[in-house]
Amino acid sequence: MERREEQPGAAGAGAAPALDFTVENVEKALHQLYYDPNIENKNLAQKWLMQAQVSPQAWHFSWQLLQPDKVPEIQYFGASALHIKISRYWSDIPTDQYESLKAQLFTQITHFASGSKIVLTRLCVALASLALSMMPDAWPCAVADMVRLFQAEDSPVDGQGRCLALLELLTVLPEEFQTSRLPQYRKGLVRASLAVECGAVFPLLEQLLQQPSSPSCVRQKVLKCFSSWVQLEVPLQDCEALIQAAFAALQDSELFDSSVEAIVNAISQPDAQRYVNTLLKLIPLVLGLQDQLRQAVQNGDMETSHGICRIAVALGENHSRALLDQVEHWQSFLALVNMIMFCTGIPGHYPVNETTSSLTLTFWYTLQDDILSFEAEKQAVYQQVYRPVYFQLVDVLLHKAQFPSDEEYGFWSSDEKEQFRIYRVDISDTLMYVYEMLGAELLSNLYDKLGRLLTSSEEPYSWQHTEALLYGFQSIAETIDVNYSDVVPGLIGLIPRISISNVQLADTVMFTIGALSEWLADHPVMINSVLPLVLHALGNPELSVSSVSTLKKICRECKYDLPPYAANIVAVSQDVLMKQIHKTSQCMWLMQALGFLLSALQVEEILKNLHSLISPYIQQLEKLAEEIPNPSNKLAIVHILGLLSNLFTTLDVSHHEDEHEGPELRKLPVPQGPNPVVVVLQQVFQLIQKVLSKWLNDAQVVEAVCAIFEKSVKTLLDDFAPMVPQLCEMLGRMYSTIPQASALDLTRQLVHIFAHEPAHFPPIEALFLLVTSVTLTLFQQAVLALKFPEAPTVKASCGFFTELLPRCGEVEPVGKVVQEDGRMLLVAVLEAIGGQASRSLMDCFADILFALNKHCFSLLSMWIKEALQPPGFPSARLSPEQKDTFSQQILRERVNKRRVKEMVKEFTLLCRGLHGTDYTADY
Repeated sequence: MERREEQPGAAGAGAAPALDFTVENVEKALHQLYYDPNIENKNLAQKWLMQAQVSPQAWHFSWQLLQPDKVPEIQYFGASALHIKISRYWSDIPTDQYESLKAQLFTQITHFASGSKIVLTRLCVALASLALSMMPDAWPCAVADMVRLFQAEDSPVDGQGRCLALLELLTVLPEEFQTSRLPQYRKGLVRASLAVECGAVFPLLEQLLQQPSSPSCVRQKVLKCFSSWVQLEVPLQDCEALIQAAFAALQDSELFDSSVEAIVNAISQPDAQRYVNTLLKLIPLVLGLQDQLRQAVQNGDMETSHGICRIAVALGENHSRALLDQVEHWQSFLALVNMIMFCTGIPGHYPVNETTSSLTLTFWYTLQDDILSFEAEKQAVYQQVYRPVYFQLVDVLLHKAQFPSDEEYGFWSSDEKEQFRIYRVDISDTLMYVYEMLGAELLSNLYDKLGRLLTSSEEPYSWQHTEALLYGFQSIAETIDVNYSDVVPGLIGLIPRISISNVQLADTVMFTIGALSEWLADHPVMINSVLPLVLHALGNPELSVSSVSTLKKICRECKYDLPPYAANIVAVSQDVLMKQIHKTSQCMWLMQALGFLLSALQVEEILKNLHSLISPYIQQLEKLAEEIPNPSNKLAIVHILGLLSNLFTTLDVSHHEDEHEGPELRKLPVPQGPNPVVVVLQQVFQLIQKVLSKWLNDAQVVEAVCAIFEKSVKTLLDDFAPMVPQLCEMLGRMYSTIPQASALDLTRQLVHIFAHEPAHFPPIEALFLLVTSVTLTLFQQAVLALKFPEAPTVKASCGFFTELLPRCGEVEPVGKVVQEDGRMLLVAVLEAIGGQASRSLMDCFADILFALNKHCFSLLSMWIKEALQPPGFPSARLSPEQKDTFSQQILRERVNKRRVKEMVKEFTLLCRGLHGTDYTADY
């Protein structure tokens, strides 16, 4: 394999042409990597060092880099190089060298037991990799041998150092197994071997953990080692003694985190549910942590409460089904559930005073799913036990969802506020899920609480409490059909009684009304109770998102009942738009809302409202069209064009989407005369052309113009027909002057909808020919697009050829083009496979090869031999035999596309010099 990369010298010094992987050069490159301020030199050094690590010379320089007189950074590189050689190039090592390699690694680990910890860990990983590659045949008792060797008394290293080195080795062994790239059949053999070997590990760990003389650092390492081994799915009953020891270690603050990790890993392994007796023994151990948990909460010790909560949730979430099955133990499991409830309702505001409650939410989903999965009789028993628990959960969640006081909230950072927002969304999702368990009674429960709160004269209520109850309603109404609920009319009646003195409460009132918009469509008499609130909120910039999105929902769902309110809605909307109260995106939503609203009116009413609504913008646009282009008037133009686009997106008098609704059709106005959108577009068409003439070279303005027509075409479909000739003409002129992607997108839309209609075929055909001709003039040849750096462009181009080639037999001009230029296409494809294109795109190029082979076989068999003949094409790394093999493989495979893709992937790796390296592992 040719290597042309340069070798870095120290501190960016001149580089030698050959890759001389000597100890001296490696040290220079490492110095450059760590200390050279020039980022290009660092990158060059890193690239060179990566090649050094996989080179044959690495076997030589690695050991020298581990010499005691070297600094840890250099020693670390030597240890890493050994690990890479062992893990990735195991097949290169002769079997007669296994033992000496093993012995050398043991020696080095012994040396570093009292040296640099990062180097020790890397050497342990290297030995672990060696052990995994030799197990079970070449090294049958690997783990027992490790334990025996490190317990030998004749070592120069002190007992604690040897003990810690052994524990490090035993810890990384399962971790290396999890990430190793062993073939699947080997993985099974090694896993079985490790499962047997844990008999040599666990007694040692138990002894070290329970031995009073064991120092804290050793016990901590024991817990980490245990944590690593349980992830190999060791039977839970074999872990009992160590789990109990880990529970005892929770009382030691230094060992607390490691103990939690070990217990959680042991409990969470998928196989653990088979060991029900062990799980039942764990419940009292977890319940025994309640005093420690309460004490931690009282002292504000978030780390301890978090850790204990993780243990309780791990047991409950992973094994609720297995534990619920033990009906005679229902009380102890209920006690565990109540402990998790305490964790859900832990005092304080998330995420400022506590971060624990969020851990518990998934448990409540799991428990509910498991209860509802039982057969009817057992489910009824558990429903009786757990319905009260879930009603309590609702109270707890709504309490946790409450905002803090205004003063406290003012001190929160923007990051804390965002975390709290996400937390409330998680609570909302949980409440929605709980509705399946509690049903309509949950809504009645919330309604009764809200009613008592708002009508009680005894004590003033906090806005936070009201907001949380409404938030609960909103969470359920957003996704559950509440149309048949008997409490919604009462809720709609209560909403106007809420004293809104706060933005968060006002937002939730708005979102709750929005969530009930479908209910309002079925009960239009209630619209008047809430619409004034929404229109009033439109004038408040702080309620921008909630008020505009709620109005949009009402206009979409209730449009046929809104004509009596239309004049008022349009007037208020016009007012807030003119005062520029809302940001751009909310202005666009507002226009969409008005589009829905106007769709339900008679045509003459629509035109009258459209005139008053958009005339100010048209006048503004006329003025802007006269001005010399500059950044500020560009923003204004794009904004006005966006408003028109969004209005036309939803203004649809033909009611395409309503045709399935049956009885609703009686409400529809009968369209008379031309479509209102078309009328407006025809009126402003010349003005739009005028704007374009000045801004034709600005992609953003052209995109905004095209968006108006594209959205109108999508909404109106056939009703857009009167506009087709003049739009085709305008698009042709635009694209001929300065080609823009948005014009192509709009052309595609027109072709898609109108090309099949004879009346519109001439203008569409003329536009298509013009756009094609201009594009070809730009690119000279179509295959150029295959060489672009942007992946989406290359994919689209490959897709075009894959569609075109099957037509070469049935469409004569296509056949002619393929005959004349097909060889050029093949060369471009081979260049891409040879290394010019990203490896992620190889399937797309394989599709073209497959299509050529299937539909142009005789031409391909001639072209591919000619194309691959020149030396060095498509890669200097290929031999003539490899090229010949590839062409024969491709020509033989005309049925199985997947095989062709595999051939292309294999060939591109050869071309890039990556075949057989680690880079291919995930490819």
